[in-house]
Amino acid sequence: MAHLLHVDSSALSVGSVSKEVADTFRKAWQEAHPGGTITHRDLGLQPVPALAEAGIHAEFVPADQHSPEQAAAYALRHELVAEVLAADTYLLTVPMYNWGIPSTFKAWLDQIILSGRTLTFDGKPPLGGRPATVVLAYGGGYDPGAPREGWDFVQPYLGTVLGKALGLDLTVIKTQLTLAERNPAMADLIPAAKELRAAAHVAAQSHARELASRFSG
Repeated sequence: MAHLLHVDSSALSVGSVSKEVADTFRKAWQEAHPGGTITHRDLGLQPVPALAEAGIHAEFVPADQHSPEQAAAYALRHELVAEVLAADTYLLTVPMYNWGIPSTFKAWLDQIILSGRTLTFDGKPPLGGRPATVVLAYGGGYDPGAPREGWDFVQPYLGTVLGKALGLDLTVIKTQLTLAERNPAMADLIPAAKELRAAAHVAAQSHARELASRFSG
């Protein structure tokens, strides 16, 4: 049976579109793969600390020579890495914050990208080929032809880090215009926003079932 690691990065405990789409994925996954297990980490509710000097130096100092700060940083980093390595598949939710990824998700990435454990520059990546479903949520529109085309630094960055560097097999589920119902200036975009959100839920449900069938078969 497969193990799913679900990581949320929205700062919102209520009203997060990325979390809503992820919930649809998880329900479909659990229905189609009831024997599977799930670890859920909510970085908005329990953020991990940014990678700092103690955590960096701890990788190059023998464990019996760690300072208390290095020992704590080392233990946390390797706990997070072990959590990633234990998973067969991943569900990652990443809303756009100020045209980039949330700082909480960047902190998590910095902690779990570790040479020799999750990253290699020679041969197949340790996580190579493992499927990862990435749910992206954007307040505005950034597709070709949109006024802010070219302002999306979320999907290109994650494609590089998760796909190219870590070797994950990415499936991206994206919804845009999530602020339309709250921003009067976007009122005429509400119908399009609802269509995009509904399509994201359908895609999440469909992909969860397809992925579960891969592991169940």
